[in-house]
Amino acid sequence: MIPISDPKSQLKPVQDELLKEMKDVLLSGQYILGSRVYELEHDIAKRLETKEAIGVGNGTDALILTLHAYGIGVGDEVITSTFTFFATAEAITRVGATPVFVDVDEQTFNIDPYKIGEKITASTKAILPVHLFGQPAEMDEINHLARKHNLIVIEDACQAFGATYKNKQAGALGDAACFSFFPTKNLPTIGDGGMITTSDSKLAKRIRKLRAHGSYKKYYHDEIGYNSRLDEIHAAVILICLKYIDQWNERRGRLASRYDNGLKGISTLRLPYSSKDSTHVFHLYCVESNERNRLREYLKKQKISTEVYYPCCLHLQKAYENLGYKQGDLPIAESLSQKLLALPLYPGLTFEDQDYIITCLKKKVCE
Repeated sequence: MIPISDPKSQLKPVQDELLKEMKDVLLSGQYILGSRVYELEHDIAKRLETKEAIGVGNGTDALILTLHAYGIGVGDEVITSTFTFFATAEAITRVGATPVFVDVDEQTFNIDPYKIGEKITASTKAILPVHLFGQPAEMDEINHLARKHNLIVIEDACQAFGATYKNKQAGALGDAACFSFFPTKNLPTIGDGGMITTSDSKLAKRIRKLRAHGSYKKYYHDEIGYNSRLDEIHAAVILICLKYIDQWNERRGRLASRYDNGLKGISTLRLPYSSKDSTHVFHLYCVESNERNRLREYLKKQKISTEVYYPCCLHLQKAYENLGYKQGDLPIAESLSQKLLALPLYPGLTFEDQDYIITCLKKKVCE
């Protein structure tokens, strides 16, 4: 099978560097919040041009810690997209707040900024846009709304490391941002890892306390916190991957262009849209088809893996049935959940395999 993603192939060219660093970490005896974590925090903050970067256990924890550090909790509302991975809303619920779901733009699949305003209430404390599939949300309008209503903007940039919006890096477009280093992400590690970026030094200081059981000084705890610290082994891996991220993202972009060129003109397939204001890093390449399930079964028989992102919008999840949303409330996202299909795309995908995928797709959709 041609896989939908293949982190092993992405890391294979740098495995000698990785093994050397892993050995060095092993021999150092320093495994949690050591020198490599601090080096990584420094390098990411420098790259994104933020004052601070804080390494944490995973992308979900990054969201939870950021919301908590801002004092968002019971009785508060956070506006976010309904069309994203569950963790975005889960983090809001975990701190006791209520997610308020908004429909998406039919081209970018990101939260529609022009539908946010109607959801703002006296209880709204933050907007949490998601840079879905590697393309930044429309941040100018989101930030304008936030300033107008005195709201916090937290970017869910978990799928978008290296993406830009109007020449600024994703992760430096709001008040704070959250990243995931899950193995299939553009910037990966060999397990879980996360990062929070911000230029608010006071916020960063509190997050550093919260990630270590609410403690600045060992055995002295100012508040109830979390155990969410980035391990040295993951920091070592990410530091190496950081050297290659631009090369890998460029490869993703080239593969996306080859899909665009190979599949253009097929009326039954709608290809991904890339905004002129953004650099899309194609964490995923999703096509839209009214015959998605039939197409997926066909490709499976041709030994081509695909995936559905996402088959059920957040406002229709059983976990949120208490919020009272119903089918038809957010129609664009609901339609996408029935039509989008992700094709294989990762830096190690060969042109030969991609050409085979394109040939199979053209043969099926043109029958």
